[in-house]
Amino acid sequence: DRALGLPPLNTTLARRMMEETKIWTALQGVRGRAPVNTAALEELMVRFSRLVVEQPWIKEIDINPLLASPSGFLALDARVIVHDQNMQESQLVKSAIRPYPVQYVKSWLAKDNTTVTVRPIRPEDEHRMVDFHERLSERTVYQRYFHYLKLENRIAHERLSRICFVDYDRQVVMVAERSLPGVGKREIVGVGRLVRTLKDGQAEFAVLVADDFQNRGLGTELTRTLLQIAREEKIKTVVAEILADNAGMVSVCRNLGFECELRMDEGTMEAVARL
Repeated sequence: DRALGLPPLNTTLARRMMEETKIWTALQGVRGRAPVNTAALEELMVRFSRLVVEQPWIKEIDINPLLASPSGFLALDARVIVHDQNMQESQLVKSAIRPYPVQYVKSWLAKDNTTVTVRPIRPEDEHRMVDFHERLSERTVYQRYFHYLKLENRIAHERLSRICFVDYDRQVVMVAERSLPGVGKREIVGVGRLVRTLKDGQAEFAVLVADDFQNRGLGTELTRTLLQIAREEKIKTVVAEILADNAGMVSVCRNLGFECELRMDEGTMEAVARL
């Protein structure tokens, strides 16, 4: 009874792996027994897969058996084998899927002293992205997408899954989130996206900030962060197309050294940064 998956897992992939096993039925509770906390088991599998990916010096690792009960989980035995110390780092096996880029996680202080965490997006952020889009005004949506995109289209699972489940080699989506005081909940207040184009060494970027968090410097910070990531990813040129009347974003780009060219016939501004 087995299921195979490529690390790093997310909660959806972990759930699918469990559903492929025969023991899945027992985990949900049989013969009057309480079910196992499958959400917690998903998180355990996700964390285990991250360990495998983020520590390439691990040659083999297993937990066997793992006792799963309604009250929690207990590793009764575990085994870890590491590669020989004489092995060169360049010889280590690389993951088929690029791991979560933890090096891009950072803390930032807004103009009003609100602490914001800026980090790459995770598949688990889909519900937060729904909340984020629900708070956007029509004006903000128009300035980002150049037309009025209905909320139901913006929060469709098919669309958000392409944004939250990303291949970090092709694009990096950064979210800015804050903690809501007294609620114990975190919400996304801004999103920045850097996407490689078909042109070698070039990427496009876009930034979107929630209306209730605008004019606090977040647009500038997200743009600056995307430029730094572009440098580390060996991207030579970063471009964006901005509505000419989007004065805030045009100002951000000019202040960060972008070359801005107005396209009169289209009513847009092309911003180019050469790194």
